[in-house]
Amino acid sequence: MDNKDTPLTPKEIVIELDKYIIGQANAKKSVAIALRNRWRRMQLPENIRDEVAPKNIIMIGPTGVGKTEIARRLAKLSSSPFIKIEATKFTEVGYVGRDVESIIRDLTNLTVDMIKAEEKNTVEETAKQQAEEQLLDLLLPKRITDETTPQPDATRDKFRQMLKEGKLDERFVELEATQKAGTPTVEILAASGIEELQSNLQDMLSNIFPGRKKRKQVKVQEALKILETESAQKLIDMDKVTELALKRVQESGIVFIDEIDKITAKSHGSGPDVSREGVQRDLLPIVEGTTVHTKYGMVKTDHILFIASGAFHIAKPSDLLPELQGRFPIRVELDSLTDEDFVKILQEPKNSLTLQYRELLFTEGITLNFTPEAIKEIARISFEVNEKTENIGARRLHTVMEKLLEDISFEASDLPPQEITITEQYIDDKLKNIVKDRDLSRYIL
Repeated sequence: MDNKDTPLTPKEIVIELDKYIIGQANAKKSVAIALRNRWRRMQLPENIRDEVAPKNIIMIGPTGVGKTEIARRLAKLSSSPFIKIEATKFTEVGYVGRDVESIIRDLTNLTVDMIKAEEKNTVEETAKQQAEEQLLDLLLPKRITDETTPQPDATRDKFRQMLKEGKLDERFVELEATQKAGTPTVEILAASGIEELQSNLQDMLSNIFPGRKKRKQVKVQEALKILETESAQKLIDMDKVTELALKRVQESGIVFIDEIDKITAKSHGSGPDVSREGVQRDLLPIVEGTTVHTKYGMVKTDHILFIASGAFHIAKPSDLLPELQGRFPIRVELDSLTDEDFVKILQEPKNSLTLQYRELLFTEGITLNFTPEAIKEIARISFEVNEKTENIGARRLHTVMEKLLEDISFEASDLPPQEITITEQYIDDKLKNIVKDRDLSRYIL
């Protein structure tokens, strides 16, 4: 749903997030307000609008409790460009590795692709019509007609009808399609900040080695798809795409920085902590608001929403550089998941785990059912394994479910269509020994 056309209220945003994420009411409330504030800012007079900075958020909580999912779903709700990055992937300027400005370049590339897909939808019908006419030209021999007295082309109309009915699908046509040339790959291993040069070199080389035309025999259906794609590419106005993409990145972009606690300097001195603090200092201008050069143009980061997250087991948000702390005014702590939460996660979300397995096995003719007691037992085991070993949150449900349904998944393709019900006894038979043996559960689950 596009926030510019029909903006959601904070309460509506939370209701939508509730469909996919269990619990975490405080985090949902914070991101809902942040999203609504974007729409509010756009209603302000221009002289005030630029002064209103986004209220960036730090989510604090263990892994697997929904931090990333909240941010991802928020972006989807508002049709906002979204990128997730891990803070540990970046290094201080001057060291080999990724520089922080590449975050904005990657976000811009994603946004251009997003706008291109949207534009493709708008020209889809025209592209189909053009492709159909081009295909009929290939199927029918050229006619010499008297241009002063045009006649209705009955043969062309007949072929058009046959094409729509699929009667020509198996026929072959000779098509001249553009084949991408094998552009030499350029990889530059050097200090940070060189990525943009690498990208520009790749673009330059792709222009030096343009795509070649190649004639080939293809079936009518495949030819129609090729011609549709080529027509759509010609109909899309790339200048408009670039302009819209730059605007959307700057006004609606969301950057999710995961593991920000891992670049927190926990002590002063030499060694890795210096580099961690360096990454923070490099992140600071991006979050504060700066202009980043991309191959599509300059991108201002002043109104991009940054959502950071981390477990903060050892470090604390207050260990971040004071300047960076100030740029994340909203702090929200996410709750650890209980076994009751696990029961809800298994059943309630739109894309619940039990639904996913039901649909997967239904493709093999297997109807999978879970008794209420079985759901509770899966939740209990997942919670218990998290308590005994590493707490990986809701991701533990995936490992337990995969092990539980391993035999059924393996045999499903050879079984006749049937209904299989997962009971508490079935779970006990499959997982009892693994759960009891702590060392075994540590490796298996």
